[in-house]
Amino acid sequence: MSNSSNSCFIFHDIDQVLFPSIYITVFILSLPANIISLYVAWLQVKKENELGIYLFSLSLADVLYTLTLPLWIDFAFCHNNWRHGLFLCTTSSFLMYTNFYSSAMFLSCISFDRYLAFVYPLRFCNLRTRKTAVIVSVAIWTIQIASNSIILWNVKVVENVDGKQNVTDEICYDTFPLQCWQAHLNLVRIILGYCLPLIIMTFCNICIYIAIKNNQATQDHEKKKIRQLLLSIVVTFFLCFTPFHVVLFIRSILEVSNCDVARMMFTPYKITLALTSLNCIADPILYSFVSEIARSDIRKAFLPHHRTAQYKKPATDQTAMATFRNYTEMEFVNNSS
Repeated sequence: MSNSSNSCFIFHDIDQVLFPSIYITVFILSLPANIISLYVAWLQVKKENELGIYLFSLSLADVLYTLTLPLWIDFAFCHNNWRHGLFLCTTSSFLMYTNFYSSAMFLSCISFDRYLAFVYPLRFCNLRTRKTAVIVSVAIWTIQIASNSIILWNVKVVENVDGKQNVTDEICYDTFPLQCWQAHLNLVRIILGYCLPLIIMTFCNICIYIAIKNNQATQDHEKKKIRQLLLSIVVTFFLCFTPFHVVLFIRSILEVSNCDVARMMFTPYKITLALTSLNCIADPILYSFVSEIARSDIRKAFLPHHRTAQYKKPATDQTAMATFRNYTEMEFVNNSS
């Protein structure tokens, strides 16, 4: 623990109501949903589906992120006063941001995999293999762990004292104003962890929709369903992550050693940070539960009378590559074969 003469004391009254409410809701809904999604993704991995590997990694990242929320809920309830020591502070901060940006990268991988399947269904089959998916997933985890390891060595529980009010808070990671190393790390995260995935997802989903729109065999009502799903994927990512990264960019540019900016940006930062956690609820819905195959696997796992209704694996290689997509996407691939 250390004192920070450069820190700005900020009253955290809004934390004690708004953020615990959001984080508790996310924890209650996200944890079981992503555990089920992990199970379904594992079934797809066993079926030799490369997309299942990305989905498994995405669900794992969301689960690990969600498991850090109880500590941050307690932090908010206690007036932004960290009570759990330096080890849990560094560990929870490391896990939160590692899985935060890992999930963004795995979302990009899923979009790119679908892009290759729909736009170039026969040309890049060698890239759409389990081996490639494992290599890419391991690379993403390695990069994220290495890049966020700076948190393990630099984060301290800072004693933040307001002499006038005789109040002392012990702050974990998110100090106000930002330190220089935090600002530099944030700019890298904004470019590689937010902008790059957003560009990849937007480009891939636009190309997928164009390919589906131009496919004469796909019925109009199926095209509408696919368009809605693709739009939901991009809009959800944009709404969950864009406000936070806009605020983070402003903080990183203007806030270092500036208490006035720190006080002004505190509430927007905290609100947008809480909104990012909603993505953990959206992921299993948009990427797992929307699939008829996934719902069938869930019914067989949790409803015994459905166990006998086995799903027959598609016969064609092109349709098999569509496993874990929703029903309308599978219809498109079938019609294109």
